[in-house]
Amino acid sequence: MVPGLRQRRIRLRRRSPAFVFLKAPGTRRLWLQGFPAFGNILLPKLYLLGARSAVEIEAILPRVSKPARYTGGEWNSVVKDWETQTVRIALAYPDVYDIGMSNLGLAILYDILNRQPDVVAERVYAPWLDMEAQMRAAGLPLFSLETRHPLAQFDVIGFSLSCELTYSNVLNMLDLAGLPILACERDERSPLIVAGGSGALNPEPLADFIDVFALGDGEELVLDLVQVLREWKRQGGGPRRELLRRLARIEGFYVPSFYEVAYNDDGTIKEIRPSEPEAPARPRKRILSAKGGLPPAPTRPIVPFLQIVHDRAAIEIQRGCTQGCRFCQAGMIYRPRLERAPEEVMETARELLANTGYDELSLVSLSTTDHSRILPMVQALRRELGDRLKLSLPSLRADSFSVEIADAVSGPGKHSITFAPEAGSQRLRNAINKLLMDEDALRAVEAAFAHGWTSIKMYFMVGLPTETLEDVQGIMELARQVKEMGRRHHGGRARVRVSTSNFIPKPHTPFQWARQMAAEELRPRHELLRNQLKRLGVAFSWEDPEQSVLEVVLSCGDRRLGRAIHRAWQLGAKFDAWSDGYDWSRWQQALEESGLSPAFYAHREKGLFEVLPWSHIDVGVTAAYLRGEWLKTQRGKTTGDCAPHKGPCNVCGVQNLGAEACLAKIAELIEMKRARAPAAVSPPASHD
Repeated sequence: MVPGLRQRRIRLRRRSPAFVFLKAPGTRRLWLQGFPAFGNILLPKLYLLGARSAVEIEAILPRVSKPARYTGGEWNSVVKDWETQTVRIALAYPDVYDIGMSNLGLAILYDILNRQPDVVAERVYAPWLDMEAQMRAAGLPLFSLETRHPLAQFDVIGFSLSCELTYSNVLNMLDLAGLPILACERDERSPLIVAGGSGALNPEPLADFIDVFALGDGEELVLDLVQVLREWKRQGGGPRRELLRRLARIEGFYVPSFYEVAYNDDGTIKEIRPSEPEAPARPRKRILSAKGGLPPAPTRPIVPFLQIVHDRAAIEIQRGCTQGCRFCQAGMIYRPRLERAPEEVMETARELLANTGYDELSLVSLSTTDHSRILPMVQALRRELGDRLKLSLPSLRADSFSVEIADAVSGPGKHSITFAPEAGSQRLRNAINKLLMDEDALRAVEAAFAHGWTSIKMYFMVGLPTETLEDVQGIMELARQVKEMGRRHHGGRARVRVSTSNFIPKPHTPFQWARQMAAEELRPRHELLRNQLKRLGVAFSWEDPEQSVLEVVLSCGDRRLGRAIHRAWQLGAKFDAWSDGYDWSRWQQALEESGLSPAFYAHREKGLFEVLPWSHIDVGVTAAYLRGEWLKTQRGKTTGDCAPHKGPCNVCGVQNLGAEACLAKIAELIEMKRARAPAAVSPPASHD
């Protein structure tokens, strides 16, 4: 041990061995001694840089669970000299470290920004309840992991909104940072508060708190943001509103304070109109300008000190989905579909494994087996990397081809495989445009059991538009057939689990006009499934109906909802996606005090031509297309997959964004229709 160093033993995880922090008296240097695989490392590097404003947290770490959530200094984390950077950005995820570190989108932005020579990007996550209590008691502000600078010292705090139930955490993090929660109360001394992700495509519930929303793909938007800030600082700054005007001129940025909302007497929206000349009437989401594929994937991701939700290397092999499930927001807003070439996946995998030491690789996509070259891709990975690498496919279609792919990537110890039929009857699957036939689903299950899997997990939704009790009973019938197949192959070792979620109508989908079933309608369905599946020997799990109501309210809310979000936070709302934090009574009180009804947002079917809170946001897919899909739902009609190797263009509207793949598809459609058109009939010859 170095002479004069003081020791402090801290457990980085509840079940981890105790590690020794070494601190030299009178210095700001801290070492972590004996960490597995890394030896004695400096933790974090900020102490070498002499960061005078670094928040001191050593005294409170022994009092919190999982202190490694807050220490920083992980393998591949980037620490720059704070004083030499022109633009300083804090990338914020409004949930705990374990969840946020698994978010690939945040990792992509972290990599892009830190490649800029004059930009520093650091991370911050929502501190868990025990850490927040300790910070407030000690008067410590929320800080970044890399250098522990208070968030208030950054130029930008960028929130990633991937789950509406984290909205109360956004407010809590702003408050912990010592910043005004309301955007109208922040001035030039405060960081710019930016929000992106899927939640940003209905920005209205958070309009009171966010300065600017980033709509669509963030890879190019963040660089535009950096360039504006570079020029702004070079010119000496100025009024905050002028900075927002510059951003509003750029496609993909939405400044909510530049828009006014008028309401009808019945509470519906009359119109949403811009109030500043720089604000477009319909802000359009940004799509990547990359020709034919995705931008390069990160190859030096941060390796955490503690186990996180997705503790593995990950490559995004495909973005977007063309299957067109009518309940699925991601399938609508992440168009056009882009693929990564297998050759690039191979090269990225080599670098990832060399730079991280992971032995598991996840091929990330909304529907992995829809990649046009998925089979040769996984076969090549297997040939080169062999059994020492575990491949993970997080999203599989319920068909026999997916089982073939899963078999190609699985090791010898097969156990569980997951499928998502979504609905229990063919009629309802047609209505929601889940392009899966009963026989295909059963063949997939038979193939899975035959290939050695002993456990099948199936995901369904309850409360879908047009659903009847007969459709719910179809879930039990499908589970019965699956259980019988399992017994034939594996006897008593076969396990079947059914998990249901409650239908949530989402913005920018054909089901955005649908109502959610009330709790009193959902509970009998849950009870029916619980009783019948128990008799079949099938495990069953389901979601709390009230929590689903809150998700709909936050997903489909308008600008008035900001008052209720603020009040709910004042009443103690935080971590609403967690049982430790969720309390529906807080939200009921907040909504009532704000003069709002959850039923108005959740349990009311909207008019097909009603102005919705997100109607002014252009995501590419048009309202006319979505209306057509909603009407097809009532008739039980399906719409085909428009992937290049599957079917023709469905003219959803994304072709108007100039997407290369969509333009090619619509050109094919035009040629096909011309070929089918009858030949022009010549006029009869004159006999004059």
